[in-house]
Amino acid sequence: MEASDVMTTNVITIGPDTEVKEIIKTLLDNHLNGVPVVDAEQRVIGVVTEGDLVRRVDEAGRRSWWRRTVPSGADLAGDYVKSHGRTALEVMTPKPFTVAEDTPLEAVGKLIREHNIKVVPVVRGGTLVGIVTRTDVLRAVSAQARESVVAGDDKAIRESILKEIESVLGDQFSPINVVVSDGVVELWGLVESQKEKNAAEVAAENTPGVRRVENHLGVAPRGVAGYGSTL
Repeated sequence: MEASDVMTTNVITIGPDTEVKEIIKTLLDNHLNGVPVVDAEQRVIGVVTEGDLVRRVDEAGRRSWWRRTVPSGADLAGDYVKSHGRTALEVMTPKPFTVAEDTPLEAVGKLIREHNIKVVPVVRGGTLVGIVTRTDVLRAVSAQARESVVAGDDKAIRESILKEIESVLGDQFSPINVVVSDGVVELWGLVESQKEKNAAEVAAENTPGVRRVENHLGVAPRGVAGYGSTL
């Protein structure tokens, strides 16, 4: 399997000028652990994670400790910006690790493990086309473990399902991830109603080549805590 086989394509992003309070709202409203920061051309310039924002609280409480132990004025200044910055550009992790669509999933998993990261942007020619999270990798590994892996066109099945779901729910549907292994489909994420959950399942069931559908979609109205794609 490759990054394109498990990545979420309907990615929620923020701009470099997005204020921290809006970033926090985006993460909470969509139940995300992290969000890519992109420029006007949709090129990834950074990532903001919940860890970056939680660290603001911790670091703000340790300012006096910093002053006693950190000898470098430059380091102290950098930490100050991270803990007090008001925009994504100031608090993000710049130049994040990225992968291409054809990057083997094993390589993505290794990157996540070695660098202890949760969100890996997937780029094509420098432009964001999706994200792979630690959870996506675990789900794919789990799916492969449960099903014998044989030659098949799982990628084409996945693309057909995603297109069909978009045609039914519209291009504003919340991030839904689809994992296909040997014709067995897993649907993950959250939708706004039981009707949308049922529609996504029917869209998958009617796709040629699908042997079984496992619908793990949760239901939560937009704006309710926990709404969105789980990373």
